[in-house]
Parts: sequence; C-alpha cells; structure tokens
Amino acid sequence: MDGNGRWAERRRLPRIAGHRAGVEAARGVVLACAERGVEVLTLFAFSSENWRRPQREVGLLMELFMTSLQEEASRLDEHDVRVRFIGDQTLFPQRLREAIAEAERVTRRNGGLLLIIAANYGGRWDLTQAARALAQRAAGGDLEPEAIDETLLARELCLYGLPEPDLFVRTGGEQRISNFLLWQLAYTELYFAECMWPDFSPAELEDALHAFATRQRRFGRTGDQLEPAEHA
Repeated sequence: MDGNGRWAERRRLPRIAGHRAGVEAARGVVLACAERGVEVLTLFAFSSENWRRPQREVGLLMELFMTSLQEEASRLDEHDVRVRFIGDQTLFPQRLREAIAEAERVTRRNGGLLLIIAANYGGRWDLTQAARALAQRAAGGDLEPEAIDETLLARELCLYGLPEPDLFVRTGGEQRISNFLLWQLAYTELYFAECMWPDFSPAELEDALHAFATRQRRFGRTGDQLEPAEHA
C-alpha cells in the first residue's frame, strides 16, 4: 500500500494525513474483497524497514495503527472478516500488541474473508525465522539436515496452511516487491498501479482483477499443456 506520504505532500498536507487517507482506502478495499468472495487478503501495513523513517512519523504511525484497530475491529466483525497478524510484534508498544490481540480475538470465529495484516514484517525476516526454527530442531536431534526440503521450510513460514497469493498489487508507481512475501510470491501475478494508495478505490481493484483474469498462468508448463478451461 504505497504512496501515502507522497499523496499528502502533493497536497501540501502533513504525511500523517496521507496515512489516515490510506486507512480509508484500506477499508474500502477490504469490504470490496469481502463482497466479492475473496478468501484471503494480505495488507503490507508496516515493513521491518519502515523503522528507518523519522521517529516522529513512526510514532504517529503506531498511534494511527492502534486507533484504527480499535475502531475497525467491530466493523470487520460485522462483515464476517477474520483478522490475523503476521510479523515480529516484539518491537511494538504494549498497548498496540494488546490492540492486535483484541482484534484477533473479536473476529476469530468469523468465516468470511481472512484479512492478514503484515506488521513489522519482512520476507527475509520470515525466511530467517523459519531457517532458525529448523536449525534448532536439527541441533536438538529431532531433524536430520538432509531431510530439510521446501515442504519443511514452508511449514515454518508465517502463511503456512494458506494458498500462495494469486495476485500481488502495488500502488504508487513503484515496480518492485520490497521484501514482501518473498517465498510465497514465486508464481504470483504482479500488478503495478500508478495511483497512490489513498486513491486506490474498489474501481481500481476491479481493474487489477480484470488484468489478472487475462493472464495465462502456466507454472512451468507450456500454453499447449493447459486445459481449455485454463485458457479462458
């Protein structure tokens, strides 16, 4: 969800105003996905690299993160959305960790859209903590190093048990992944939108989904090997 700060600066507003507008955009996209029957939506809310930003902006982001969670949890519950967080929460203030736990608790029984919020998350961190877990098992004698394969590594990653993403969307005109779900995006279709995140509306989402529908996903096969239905 890129471009909040630039969106505000172009309007001669403080950067935090862009982040607040970004929350509004996120709400619209989440509800649009829920209405369309999307099963899983992952939002990259705060990366492990975002700590490098000015201290004041990071502090304001933490406050906005907490108040947004408190305000949105009941709304998400009303729309049958279940919330789950991934990432290293140890650096977050205690009040924010409590708000995260409460949002997960309030929505845990819902069966609609699964909304995953990546907060203090990085793809390299995800792979590192997975490798560490396997190394600990090997050092303890519970796992032979030769037995480590893609399946075992995947089991230690944050999104284990969920389907790999079909579509990756990045706003703000940048065309890079920026340390997001590095393992899981191996065969994901990439879509880059020029608009800043606060301007990413449900209509923009429809454009991304339409573009995705035109892609032929071969997963290493040739086009001739696909079933006729997969060409549609």
